[in-house]
Amino acid sequence: MRLAVLSGDRAALVTDHGVHDVTDLLPTAAGAYGGPWLPWLEQGGTSEQLSRLDLSGSPAVPLADVVLSAPLTRPGKVVAAPVNYLDHKAEMHEQKTIAEYGVFLKANTSVVGPNDKVLLPYTDVRTDQEGELAIVIGHTAKNVSVAKAKDYIFGYTGVLDITVRSTEDRSTRKSFDTFTPLGPWIVTADEIADPDALALRCWVGDELRQETNTSELIFSVPELVAYASSVMTLHPGDIIATGTPAGVGPIVDGTHIRLEIDGVGTLEVGVSGLNAIAYADRPGAQHDARTLQPR
Repeated sequence: MRLAVLSGDRAALVTDHGVHDVTDLLPTAAGAYGGPWLPWLEQGGTSEQLSRLDLSGSPAVPLADVVLSAPLTRPGKVVAAPVNYLDHKAEMHEQKTIAEYGVFLKANTSVVGPNDKVLLPYTDVRTDQEGELAIVIGHTAKNVSVAKAKDYIFGYTGVLDITVRSTEDRSTRKSFDTFTPLGPWIVTADEIADPDALALRCWVGDELRQETNTSELIFSVPELVAYASSVMTLHPGDIIATGTPAGVGPIVDGTHIRLEIDGVGTLEVGVSGLNAIAYADRPGAQHDARTLQPR
């Protein structure tokens, strides 16, 4: 089952026949905070419920004829895994991995959807793409075991963890508005036989920059859920970005990014530097006497 959001905050299911608007079949409301699927997940929605919906009153529309938004326009929180592939550790000359760093949070206001634009904040500081698999939590989770972790996962989606290579903490460098493209939809967990065996590829323009398999994750999908839930309570609709492999690199005005994850889908966004400013012109810059050292 693939859960999508249409323009106007309409809940939709994407099937082999097309896109079905199911807003009127669910206890959700157009315009609800977080998008139409978040309150449904919070109310205990399951993939089994979706499979029983009568779609006869919602004729299929071709996917090419609709505009999709982020499947969760404002997740409760976005938890992210730093340095969760060994090849990315090597390319960034990191001394530590997620095992030492733990997880960090991104602002939920940084989420945008398919075919939106990433807005570059600075004209003179490198900003990179990071393509990742994202976990969507389906049940409240606190101190869950690795063995039981998958029971708390509702589904999966694609995420781009956009990152400014400046001196600030990760949560700052990764939380600018538009820095968390999400989508194109949520694929329910029952559709993914093994989330730790998914091929992932990310292009910037015509350049294939990232190509890996989630089998290369340092903390597997269940381990990530277990670890994150040991730190903070996870709620339905929360997102966990699982980390990026090697191949991160600069994006510039006019760039097109395409992330493909087998079994999940393709997420595409553009990049704009229209309102970017010089790093030295950012608020508070007069207090920063340090030399810029990109991370």
